[in-house]
Amino acid sequence: MIPQKLVIASRESALAMWQAEHIQSRLRALYPGCEVSILGLTTQGDRILDKTLSKIGGKGLFVKELEQALSDGRADLAVHSIKDVPMVLPEGFTLAAICERESPFDAFVSNNYQRLEDLPAGAIVGTSSLRREAQLRARFPQLQVAPLRGNVQTRLAKLDQGDYAAIILAEAGLKRLGLTQRIRHTLSPADSLPAAGQGALGIEIAAHRSELLPLLAPLNHAQTAACVTAERALARALGGSCQVPLAAYCTEQDGLLTLHGLVGHPDGSVILREEAQAPREYADALGRAVAKKLADNGAQELIAAVLAEQAT
Repeated sequence: MIPQKLVIASRESALAMWQAEHIQSRLRALYPGCEVSILGLTTQGDRILDKTLSKIGGKGLFVKELEQALSDGRADLAVHSIKDVPMVLPEGFTLAAICERESPFDAFVSNNYQRLEDLPAGAIVGTSSLRREAQLRARFPQLQVAPLRGNVQTRLAKLDQGDYAAIILAEAGLKRLGLTQRIRHTLSPADSLPAAGQGALGIEIAAHRSELLPLLAPLNHAQTAACVTAERALARALGGSCQVPLAAYCTEQDGLLTLHGLVGHPDGSVILREEAQAPREYADALGRAVAKKLADNGAQELIAAVLAEQAT
């Protein structure tokens, strides 16, 4: 039974609204008789812009208000960038679909330089994540890394006014906003292994709304869902959050998943990497297996040390 109307909850940033409108257009095409509208909401993560995510509570800050709208019936589904979704959803919510991925990679953005290798010693690079910071400091210790918050347009404005020599942003967001021309260079996974779920959109619903699952199933992309499942399982097994430099990136070829995982210290002094392969149907187990390899290599102790340092 196709409902007469569906309401999508979304953050109000330009990128979040693009994402919601993308899902809106796909649902309208699938169900022409259904009225699909968007409920724009401002989240706590959008309001607090003077502190890094790791200092103010992490990923959940971008989804709680949207989940409240699902819970109280103001919205039927919420559209998220999967990398903003906590690894463990609150009780009463579920991911109904993971859509086909845009680029999972990070982008180098600068007005004066083509690549990270071109930056002079002491140049300031802006980034919003400890994951990027740790890898940048390890690979390019001669550079300075400084915090960078705000939406995509705000971050680009800070670059343009000369606060930074370069900034690192998710390539997917720039492409979705029609800002591909700002990308000077796409960072390889060797230079900047992506965050779990980076580049993919997820659709969240209240768990009791199971009647929505068949309606949203056509939006699920099996290959992306398998890769993201493996990435999130790795991060979940290590207690992954914004407060720890943690990366997970999975690819698939001929039904075989290859998962790369990374845990580091924010200062770049320690970077642990592991990888493994498994068939698509074992995506969750693959994530846990790579997490165990990282743990056996000292990841848990490293994570505990990073969290202890942040608490002081």
